[in-house]
Amino acid sequence: MTDTQKGVLALIAACCIWGLSGLFYKALIDVPSYEVLAHRTVWSLVFFGIILGLQGRLGILLSAVRNPGSLKVIMTAALLISVNWFLFIWSIHAGRATEASMGYYIFPLVAVLIGRVVLGEQLSRTQWVAISLAASGVLSLTIGLHILPWISIVLASTFGLYGLLKKRLDLGPVISVSAEVLVLCPIALGWLVFQHMGQGGAFGQNLSQSLLLMAAGPITALPLILFSFGARRLTMSTVGIVQYINPTLQFLVAVLIFGEPFGVVHLIAFALIWSALAIYSSSAFTQDRARRKAVMVSEAEVVVSTKSNNDESAKP
Repeated sequence: MTDTQKGVLALIAACCIWGLSGLFYKALIDVPSYEVLAHRTVWSLVFFGIILGLQGRLGILLSAVRNPGSLKVIMTAALLISVNWFLFIWSIHAGRATEASMGYYIFPLVAVLIGRVVLGEQLSRTQWVAISLAASGVLSLTIGLHILPWISIVLASTFGLYGLLKKRLDLGPVISVSAEVLVLCPIALGWLVFQHMGQGGAFGQNLSQSLLLMAAGPITALPLILFSFGARRLTMSTVGIVQYINPTLQFLVAVLIFGEPFGVVHLIAFALIWSALAIYSSSAFTQDRARRKAVMVSEAEVVVSTKSNNDESAKP
């Protein structure tokens, strides 16, 4: 297999795990969402620690959290990702997985908008059209159901701001997330100890449930590792398009397996959002292809120029 083929398979596997993770957290519906989050944090750190230990990279992790400058960014990112994780788990338990899937559909467009507002990045007319359509989808859901889809908005916004902070960290995705769960772990452990000192605490009460709580670590870490492996071997446009497997699977699980309601209002909202994503993805693909073509032309010009100079130098 070529590196590209391996990258595509790794990316698809990561997105499938993320997209089907709702089934996993639904199996833990008897455990309070905040307790599931605490276990997810602790067991993620254990899993990441094993991986980084085998790779001999624990020193890099410790250096990251010891640096005062990077530690501030890591702590802020940790807060955002913990809110994102908790809200996703809670939405599954509360029977609102459809809204969660919408959040991950509109996340790329929210990230683009954050880039415009915070970083001053310029948006093309096509990108503005895509953002407007997505906003119309959210508005139609708000008007049609008389409720603000706050789960979708918060999930997309926290993940978008989380991505913005990641730009300020000169760390790989595995190291950075390991650092985030490391700073969150004392709080998670403290909460679990408090729970088990009273009459609460699900861990240890039931073998299958305890194993599921432990599995929250690999379920969190494995897709991130696969995604990192795939993203390094593929173009950004390919990564962006393949990522939509995640919310699509979330949506299908919510409607077909969990049996959540999906009426005309939902259909209109999702149709607008899917149209926005189609326009945005097409624009991103075109831009990426033009960028790669420009690089190839530039490289070809350098080769021709170098050959010409060498020929001139070879003349007597």
